[in-house]
Formats: sequence, C-alpha cells, structure tokens
Amino acid sequence: MNIGGSEVKIGKNIKIGGDNPLFLIGGPCVIESEEHALSLAKEIKKTCDDLGIPYIFKASYDKANRSSFDSFRGPGLAKGLQILEYIKDTLDIPVTSDVHENHQVERAAQILDVIQIPAFLCRQTDLVVEAARTKKPINIKKGQFLSPYDMKNIVDKVLSQDNQNIILTERGTSFGYNNLVFDVRSIPIMKGLGFPVVIDASHSVQKPGGQGTYSGGDAEFIPQIARAGTAVGADGIFIEIHDNPSSALSDGLNSLNINKLHDLLASLLRIKNSLNGKDVFPGV
Repeated sequence: MNIGGSEVKIGKNIKIGGDNPLFLIGGPCVIESEEHALSLAKEIKKTCDDLGIPYIFKASYDKANRSSFDSFRGPGLAKGLQILEYIKDTLDIPVTSDVHENHQVERAAQILDVIQIPAFLCRQTDLVVEAARTKKPINIKKGQFLSPYDMKNIVDKVLSQDNQNIILTERGTSFGYNNLVFDVRSIPIMKGLGFPVVIDASHSVQKPGGQGTYSGGDAEFIPQIARAGTAVGADGIFIEIHDNPSSALSDGLNSLNINKLHDLLASLLRIKNSLNGKDVFPGV
C-alpha cells in the first residue's frame, strides 16, 4: 500500500494531492454542443481563476450507461474528442472524459489529460489496465456497490502497469432502491491508499433511475456534500455544472446551477483553509 501524500501532475502545470490547493473537476454531464460546452468552460474557468482554484474541464462524449435506450448520449467518440480538444486548446485547460470500452482508450489518451473510469466499470480489469498502460492520470470513480476498502484492488491493477498517476473519486453508495448515501469515512479511508481523493458532490445526490426512464437527484444538497467531503480531507471536488439544469440533456436534477458556483467554491476554500491552519484566504 502506498501510504502518503502522493501528488499527481495534470496537464502542463497543475499538481493535485499532497499539499497542493483544492481543485475542481467540473462541467456539464454530457457534451450537448461545442458552443454550449465552450461557454460553460469559459465561465467556470473564470470563476476558478478568480478564486485561485486549479480547474479540469469534464464532459462526457458518450453517456453509455443511460437509463433508457432513447436517452441522449452525446456526440460520440470522434466528435466529442474533437470538441474537448478545441476547449483544451482555446482555454488552455486540462480536460477529462470517461471511457467505456478498451478500443476507446488509445484515441481518448491522445486528447484527454485525465482518463476517467466510470463507477459502473471500475472493476472491469481489462478497461482499467488498458487505461493504465497509457501512463496518463487515471480518475477511478468508486462504484456505488463497493466499499472504500475495495478500491485497493483497483489501485493495484493500475500500479501493475507502472502507473502511479491515480485519482480516486467517491460518488456515493447504494442505499436501498434509487438512492445513494455519502459515507464521509470513504474520504480518509481512500486517502490511506496514498493518492489524491475527490468528492463527487453531484452523483452523491443522484437517485439512479429514480424517474423511471432517467435518473433523479437532489441538487439542493450538492453544497452540503461538497463541504462535508472537503471537511474530511478531500483533495478535490467533482461537480456537474449547467447554466440551466432544468433543460440539461443528462443529469440535470443533480447538476449545480452555474450561478451558485462562486459562493460554493469560496465556502470550500474557507473550509480547506481552516484545515491548514489559515484564517483568511485572499479574495474569498
């Protein structure tokens, strides 16, 4: 077990974990259009720049695990990666998205700064190993069916490929039908594996399949989950962010309205700051 405060380098100059600042992974659940994704990325980046928060843009090019066959999935691998590359180059920010099949990994690694393993697929050995072989940072989302202790086995799969660029993300645990609960113990337990840990404040309030043909969610609790995760030591925050959640094409009910982002991030910085023994954070 790699105990300690390992840090991971993302893109050109972002370092996460260890003693590095709180960071944000955020964006719309799915790429709805190039114009929409770029607009959101610009606004989120400006907020993060104002607060001094390192930012990684996230949006899915394909939502392969939607509740319904008729659900919007996104632009697909080729077009989606093209859009992500455009955002990356235009705004000079790192980007991430999730891979679902082995054959996607090589192409995705050419564009993505972080390869994300979806929660439902975190135990798929071949997919995890294929992603690890790229030597890119790998963000592994803990399956809602796993305990935080079980993540060691997945970490070992990545380490088997001599890749220590690992990020672990807590996103809630199944609690009966169509509901999730966030166990705050998951953060320190997974940090014990020695890698940066993220609290996904959006999916932790999701109600999977709760609307029959699509998932529900309690977005009003995103701030509470984010603050709780930060308070117990999360290195970063994952938030799905939208300018009009009620019209989002995926996960609108567990997306944060962008007009609430600044105040939430400012409060998280104050919490993080207090853990580091500082009283004031410049600009907050």
